[in-house]
Amino acid sequence: MADDRQWDRRSLLRGAAVLAGGAAAAPLLGGAATALAGSGDADALFKAGKFEEAGRAYEEILKKDPKNLHAARQRGYVGLLANRFADAEKYLKMALALAPDDKNTNYFLADCYIRQDKLALSAPHWKAAGEDSYAKWFAAVRGEAYQIHGETARLPFQQMDPMPLVEASVNGGPTKRFTFYTGAPNLSVRASVAKEAGLSPVASQKTDFEGSTIWAYWGILDSFKLGGIELRNVPVGWSSTESGEDVGIDSDGLIGTWVFYHLLTTFDYAGRQLILRRRTPETARKARAAAARAGADPLPLWLAREQYLHSTGSFAGVAGSRTGVVGVNFGGVSEIAAGMVGETAKQLGVRADYDRQIGTFAQSHPAAVYPCYPKEIRLGNAVAKEVYCYTNPNQKVNVPWPYGTGIDTMGWFSHCFWKPYNITVDFTDMNLYIARGEAA
Repeated sequence: MADDRQWDRRSLLRGAAVLAGGAAAAPLLGGAATALAGSGDADALFKAGKFEEAGRAYEEILKKDPKNLHAARQRGYVGLLANRFADAEKYLKMALALAPDDKNTNYFLADCYIRQDKLALSAPHWKAAGEDSYAKWFAAVRGEAYQIHGETARLPFQQMDPMPLVEASVNGGPTKRFTFYTGAPNLSVRASVAKEAGLSPVASQKTDFEGSTIWAYWGILDSFKLGGIELRNVPVGWSSTESGEDVGIDSDGLIGTWVFYHLLTTFDYAGRQLILRRRTPETARKARAAAARAGADPLPLWLAREQYLHSTGSFAGVAGSRTGVVGVNFGGVSEIAAGMVGETAKQLGVRADYDRQIGTFAQSHPAAVYPCYPKEIRLGNAVAKEVYCYTNPNQKVNVPWPYGTGIDTMGWFSHCFWKPYNITVDFTDMNLYIARGEAA
């Protein structure tokens, strides 16, 4: 488990949601996953992103050894990645019965509950996982969270670069400019916006962040209005300097994955708009039909560690190509089309300019990356050739829990890749649909 200071920083980023838009394009990864004895084949399948096969392999282990904590926990994680909540709960509860104090199991189960808006049920598991701020925050929510009013919203991008901005209203006040980023979890606002909206914290935490003292706060927002869609009783975070000043001023707040997975969302980059719809069987059917008409085949979608979206994509260099699990990030600040972990770029012979180091950050840690130009990057029918990307030679393909997802990930697709396309993210059937041009 990370030391307290590292967890403080992680909690701060959740609360602040990097309001200046400087969220990293992907987690900073390091180390290699090690399978436990007796589950090597299942773990190898899991790390390779063959989740269905891994799930069956873990089930076979449990038939022979029903007290295998690792197999039960991992089988629950497989269900959670695909939002199969009944599966996830079944096996995570099995793991919890074997080891009630296991932090990883409690973390997965807490995440499983918040995805279903069972916030009160999640609180004791967040506490058992060592996430005291989350425990206090979700225990304080009364009634149904994320109540949705309205059917559809179309939010024009007020700007595209360096980060997309849309307008939204906080507690009925005047419209504010919000960025969005699926690498961040919750909705967050600037400290001055929180004060204007009359927000009171239900949890707070003081931390040292890059040499400065920052306070992170968590509360509950009465109303968040995005055009024709209004969300009520919404968990929200904000942060301030020790003197109470805003931490970032490039936007008034940030919309994270938790908001988007309550809706059927289309990130219409080509049309420069965000389309939000109530999640119903009918809207999902229409979205699938529109995708089919546009020639967009469904791509798999997996959700790991509360907010990180993944699918299947490919990278190619002069030494060949590879298809596998990739991160997919919508919004945020990025000048690149994709990022590649060092091992991927090296093995595929991707041209990189190691004379031009770029200093950046990944989850509050300094990182050095280099421009690179893969021959091709692809997600389904969406493709870019010889496009500007980053590679990080120190970034590994796999990092085990609790620091990473435990999945072999070649790299991630970022802000600039999406500009010719519209992308619909379906969190019910767990599919991505990518179509060229504006959304219908």
